[in-house]
Amino acid sequence: MATATQHQAALDRVFELVVLMTDDMTQSLGRQGLTTARAHLLWELRRSGSSTQQSLAQVMGVSARNITGLVDGLVATGFVSRQPHPTDRRAALVTFTELGESTTLAMEQDQQHLAEHLFSGMPAQQFDCLFAGLGEILTRLHRAIAEQELLADAVVARR
Repeated sequence: MATATQHQAALDRVFELVVLMTDDMTQSLGRQGLTTARAHLLWELRRSGSSTQQSLAQVMGVSARNITGLVDGLVATGFVSRQPHPTDRRAALVTFTELGESTTLAMEQDQQHLAEHLFSGMPAQQFDCLFAGLGEILTRLHRAIAEQELLADAVVARR
């Protein structure tokens, strides 16, 4: 069984991985004229297809005001356009432009290349253990976050 020192060393590696991935992603997106929030919106749009700003806000868990700012920025930089909604005069559909479509396709291909680079030479058993271990870590993190939210809600309710 691993020791507390080994647990801390493992957590240090997770933090280092997060920092490296975040820094690389931020720099790569910046070269394309994107922020992480704008890229997130593009990913959601790629997954769902043309969408209203309201549905994008719900999927992304942000306010309508936040989505308006993100979409405004993506329209101004040519990644998306607003098109009239076919059945709701009050709504507009956020739709990819050619630039937005080609950019998200390139981002997806870049992710595939990175995955291949990071994992292709890893022995199958080692990869399977890594994959299972990351799954366990994510499950524990999701559970801890949910429990903290429940605790915070209970504290607020007692006030």
